Amino acid sequence: MPPFASYLRVYEPLIAFERARQQHWRRYLAANRAVPQALGPARQRRTVLEALGAGWTKLPELPDEAYSVTDGEVTLVCPWDLRVQVAQGVLSARRGVPAALADAFVPPALTAVAERVVADWRTAADPLGDLRAGGAALTEHDQLLHELVSGWVVPARWFAFVEYDERRAALAPTERHVRYRTSMARARRRAHRALAVMRRTVGEHAPMTLAVENDARWLEKFHPRSVVELDYGGLVYLMGDRELLDDDSPRVVADTLAALARGDTDVAGELYSDLLERWRKVQLRERRN
Repeated sequence: MPPFASYLRVYEPLIAFERARQQHWRRYLAANRAVPQALGPARQRRTVLEALGAGWTKLPELPDEAYSVTDGEVTLVCPWDLRVQVAQGVLSARRGVPAALADAFVPPALTAVAERVVADWRTAADPLGDLRAGGAALTEHDQLLHELVSGWVVPARWFAFVEYDERRAALAPTERHVRYRTSMARARRRAHRALAVMRRTVGEHAPMTLAVENDARWLEKFHPRSVVELDYGGLVYLMGDRELLDDDSPRVVADTLAALARGDTDVAGELYSDLLERWRKVQLRERRN
């Protein structure tokens, strides 16, 4: 069973990467090593747990894996960037938790390593503590995480980047997924449109506005020929077939933004509240798990 999480991914063409990384991903794809999206989250979790071991005192090197998709004749990749993701997850797990309880679940030694990995990554140093061959430090592009993860829910703002007609769904016993896939140009355009509406109506400094702004900036950092994917991931195993078939969250978000744009705050509030309640019911299943 995959983790109960959703994912927002960016797949980039190989030309977006510096030369050494291009060569790495070409060899990777030629060897048919790209991991299917349906298998990736469970493999990520298994790989991390096996690498951490029983003591959870270190953050070892992790495999350099990726997902891939084809857009026309171009193959694009979404690197996992797993070591940095794990480091961020370690630090996130401690936030808002009393120190004694946090130390029981995330040992201080692992926390210290995670802090160093994230700090190095943010300052453009290699996450493994080394410089590239030839002495060149990582570029800003090399630091980008290509996958955002949200546990137990799909953040409402992610639906602003896709449209309902872009949905790809499979509900068979052997293959179960719900994904939305769109071009980077469309995702950026929708993100900026949503941001403009929210700044004007909700306020520039409202938490929802800042969250959309953060994701819009993230999208801007990738190659313009990239592909953006919203994947329900393991959440499809928390939801019934009818629930998934009836789900029209991108339409609800689009209607909410349209209502805000024309000044109909009552309708916008009702739509948004209904959407949050829909996903709150999914999120509450965490407590029954």
